[in-house]
Amino acid sequence: LNQTLSSRNLQEELKSSYRRLCMLYHPDKHRDPELKKQAEQLFTYAHQAYEVLSDPQSRAIYDIFGKKGLEVEGWEVVERKRTSAEIREEYERLQRERDERRLQQRTNPKGTISVGIDVTDLFDRYEEDFEDVPGGGFPHIEINRMHISQSIEAPLTTSDTAVLSGSLSTRNGNGGGNINLCVRRVTSARGWGELEFGAGDIRGPLFGMKVFRNVTARCFVTAQWGLQFSSRGVRPSATTMMARHLDQNTMGYLQWRWGSQSAMTTSIVRDTKTSHFTLALQLGVPHSYLMMSYQYKFQDEDQTKVKGSIKTGFFGTVVEYGAERKISPHSVLAATVCVGVPQGVSLKIRLNRASQTYLFPIHLTDQILPSAVFYATVGPLAIYLAVQKLIIMPYVRAQKEQELEKQKEDSASEIARRKQEAEASVLLMQESVKRIVDAEESKMGLIILNAWYGKFVSDNSQKRERAKVIDVTIPLQCLVKDSKLILTEASKAGLPGFYDPCVGEEKSLKLLYQFRGAMHQVLSGDTEPLKIPKQTHRINSET
Repeated sequence: LNQTLSSRNLQEELKSSYRRLCMLYHPDKHRDPELKKQAEQLFTYAHQAYEVLSDPQSRAIYDIFGKKGLEVEGWEVVERKRTSAEIREEYERLQRERDERRLQQRTNPKGTISVGIDVTDLFDRYEEDFEDVPGGGFPHIEINRMHISQSIEAPLTTSDTAVLSGSLSTRNGNGGGNINLCVRRVTSARGWGELEFGAGDIRGPLFGMKVFRNVTARCFVTAQWGLQFSSRGVRPSATTMMARHLDQNTMGYLQWRWGSQSAMTTSIVRDTKTSHFTLALQLGVPHSYLMMSYQYKFQDEDQTKVKGSIKTGFFGTVVEYGAERKISPHSVLAATVCVGVPQGVSLKIRLNRASQTYLFPIHLTDQILPSAVFYATVGPLAIYLAVQKLIIMPYVRAQKEQELEKQKEDSASEIARRKQEAEASVLLMQESVKRIVDAEESKMGLIILNAWYGKFVSDNSQKRERAKVIDVTIPLQCLVKDSKLILTEASKAGLPGFYDPCVGEEKSLKLLYQFRGAMHQVLSGDTEPLKIPKQTHRINSET
């Protein structure tokens, strides 16, 4: 019933607005030939808009596809009795089918490149016995290991996917590679399974199987088995993990691994909007450890994260701390300092670009030296700030300005047309506005004294930048009804008598109005809803 009443109120409001525009733009009300011609054009636009909005089917198509959707052939064969919800469901079904077709042609490439760098000669230099060794005066920096891996997905059917991956590794002059083929099938909404086949020049052929199953709505289990063939024989392995939601933001994991490195691990992970906490305990051969990590997420535009962790076990103790930040829409940069015994000090730099990951682990010293810890902490931060200020920010600013200029050029003709229509509409509103103002003055109602729309510039802005605004006093006064002005949550550039004076830039609406003999003032965002008069807009007599 509430939906029916809301629909009726909407139709009544639509009819009322249409009648007001018809009275304003009707060609017979204007004697001037030029005004009459402009009125005919605006009257036609208003009639076309009313036809779309008053027809539930056309309105549903417009809400989903926009104006271009109404121009697509084929909608005339759609059953006229369909509701807006049914049309939307039909569109979503077609969208799913289109996504499935795209899925057949799409691959999902993922890759990792890791380059290990040894710079220990910078902080803990080995003194040569012979000073006349060529190049002995310069620290020795070398790349001691590299790893490259790549994978692609090939959807076979809507439930089957093949994943082909390969990797190459080298360390201190020795290396090898392997290739793997994995076929995954989604058996139901609750689980999937996959088979893995692999071969390499180091470990030999590999056969594995993995299954995933949702046991309950809060618990799932994974199990993995594998056989590794080599010259030493067959090495079997197995891994089982059970996970459970402890609450809305907390997961508990229990993992058992059997094979060359058998272990049992239990961990608790709590992930919220502002933090990520992990506590893990592993008992196994040859490694047993206790690990705790915490990550704080700043609620800023760059999605900055600061993290720290400590890990201690039979191998020693490692403390890690670092930060992560989004440097572009598709790139994330992270740096982590690792200080441990007996590992020494190292710096890990990671760059994620779309689905590609680039890792640069830099080994600084084998001992814990204060100078190495200092430079590993301050160095990346200073370099990042310098690059951000001197290179990235100017580049991004230039890109935005270039895109804005291109957008202005592409829309110049459309803006000129909209400006001409707005100016014509304002001329046609003159007589109606006079009558509205006289009526509002007689009852001390709502009178728009001054209204500006566009980009406002503060006093401390750059001198070369000017305000880009248009006077919309008459169009807003024309929308006043019963001493009220109500604007919905949408861009105001589409209102009668309005146009966009600064394409692609942030806009506002500034109003100075009088109600009950008192002065009021308000500044509203472009897409913010606005309802006046309001007591909070009143200007104090002292102001």
